[in-house]
Amino acid sequence: MEIVELKSFLDEKVDLYNNLNFIESDPIQIPHLFTLKEDIEIAGFLSATIAWGNRKMIIQNAHKMMNLMGNSPYDFVMSHSESQLETLDGFVHRTFNGNDFTYFIKSLQNIYLNHKGLETVFTNNAESYSMQKSISEFKKIFFEIDHLPRTQKHISNPMNNSAAKRLNMYLRWMVRQDNKGVDFGIWKTISPASLSCPLDVHSGNVARKLKLLVRKQNDAKALFELDTNLRVLDSIDPVKYDFALFGLGVFEDF
Repeated sequence: MEIVELKSFLDEKVDLYNNLNFIESDPIQIPHLFTLKEDIEIAGFLSATIAWGNRKMIIQNAHKMMNLMGNSPYDFVMSHSESQLETLDGFVHRTFNGNDFTYFIKSLQNIYLNHKGLETVFTNNAESYSMQKSISEFKKIFFEIDHLPRTQKHISNPMNNSAAKRLNMYLRWMVRQDNKGVDFGIWKTISPASLSCPLDVHSGNVARKLKLLVRKQNDAKALFELDTNLRVLDSIDPVKYDFALFGLGVFEDF
């Protein structure tokens, strides 16, 4: 397709999928249960962290996470007791277990107490056209308190050539604001122009068919290539095309 034709095609698919119907089958429904900013960002972060595998299981287990926190994630993070943390022991989603969940709660508390919250941590290292350095620095802060080495695998590092799909998805949720009711747009200190497309099997395969991506691996180098091409289509809000690429792959088997 010529670039004008491609942009028109993808814009049409964005309009098709970027609406309230999308929420029903997506993990973003979990943070939509809340209205307090801190509840939304913590619920979103935890849900995005386990967003791999079967989507129904992701949503089911993300609901379980919220229930274990008394459906008040910020209050639980800030004022949990040791006995309350023990109730997390039995949680399992694939390789993410109760020990990981417990550490995530402790680390989030550290971030809100000592780093002014999640938005501030990500904002401090945001660049004009990339959040990859920001994600890498976030990982350093997230694991600055005592932790089991195994838990580090649940936060990706783009500096190690990871596409960091789940964290890029989380940033899309928090930063994008288009009044369509899906993404929240509650983080005003980061520009949507800095965001990257959450690159996974579905979006990668569709991007290759549309000649937006040549590289075969879904890694940081592929993400840079995809981001560069999406910014040609829309430099202000390139990650809106995640809706098109994901929708074409998952719902249309493109």
